[in-house]
Amino acid sequence: MRLNGRRTSGNVDDRRGSSSGKMLGFGGGIVGVLIMAAVLWLTGGNPLDVLQGVGMGQSITTTDTNYQPGEHDEEMARFASQILAGTEDVWTAEFAKHGLEYRPPKMVLFTGSVQSGCGGASSQMGPFYCSADETVYIDLSFFDRMEKQLRAGGDFAYAYVIAHEVGHHVQHLLGTLDKVHAAMARVGEREANRMSVRLELQADYYAGVWAHHDNEMFGSLEEGDIEEGLNAATKIGDDYLQMQAQGYTVPDAFNHGTSAQRQRWLHRGLSSGSFEAGDTFSPDYERL
Repeated sequence: MRLNGRRTSGNVDDRRGSSSGKMLGFGGGIVGVLIMAAVLWLTGGNPLDVLQGVGMGQSITTTDTNYQPGEHDEEMARFASQILAGTEDVWTAEFAKHGLEYRPPKMVLFTGSVQSGCGGASSQMGPFYCSADETVYIDLSFFDRMEKQLRAGGDFAYAYVIAHEVGHHVQHLLGTLDKVHAAMARVGEREANRMSVRLELQADYYAGVWAHHDNEMFGSLEEGDIEEGLNAATKIGDDYLQMQAQGYTVPDAFNHGTSAQRQRWLHRGLSSGSFEAGDTFSPDYERL
C-alpha cells in the first residue's frame, strides 16, 4: 500500500507493555462469550481461557516493565494508526452522503492482555471490536501470526483486518450490531452462529468499501494488494481454520463464514464501493 505522507489518527491509545485486565464477562451475554471462545479455538488458543473466566472475576494480567518496542513494532503501530485515519476519512464522507454523522472509534494497541468495556481479553483472541466503549483492540503481534502461521501476510491483508473491525463499528452506529446481538440471544446456537456469519460477512463487505474509497481518495492500492486481502480472507475462513485445526469441518459451528464467502463479500465491497449494497441478512443463508 502507498501510505507515505498519510496522516495518523488521533484516536489511538497505546497501552503496549502495560496490558492488564480481569475477565468479567462480555456485554453480548453468553452467546458473545461462546463466539469469542470459538475464535480463540480456531486461532490455536484454548477456549477455556475465555469460558473459565466468565463471571468469576478471573484475573489475566501481563506486566512487562522491560517492554521496549523495536523498529518493526513502531512501524506497525504507525501503520495501524494510518489505516485507522483512512477509515475515519472514508466513513466520515460516506456517512455524510446519507445525511449521517460518523463518530470514529478509538483503537487500543496492547500486548498480552487488555481490559475493554466488554471485559478482559487475551491477545490470543486476535483483534476485536467492543461496542460498549466503541473501541477496536489489537495486539500488533497478530500480524506476525498472520504471516508466519497462516501465511497471510502483507500490508493490505493487515489493513483488511483493521478495516473489518471498523466495519463492526459501522454496524454499531447503524444499529445493526446491537439488533443482531439481541436476536442471537433469543435463538439456539445453530441459528445464532448463522446470524454471526451474516454480521462478519457484512463487516468484510464494509472493509472492501473502505478500501475502494481509500484508493479513490489517496491512490493507496498497489499491484498485489487485492490478492493479499483475498488470500487473508481465505486463510481466516471457518472451514479453512477448522480443517487446519482438526482435519474436518463442522458447518453448524461456523460463525465468521467460509473462505469462499469471506472472499466474495470482501471483493464485492472492493468492486462496488456502495454503502447500501452490503445486505447480508436478506439472502438465503446457503446463497451468501
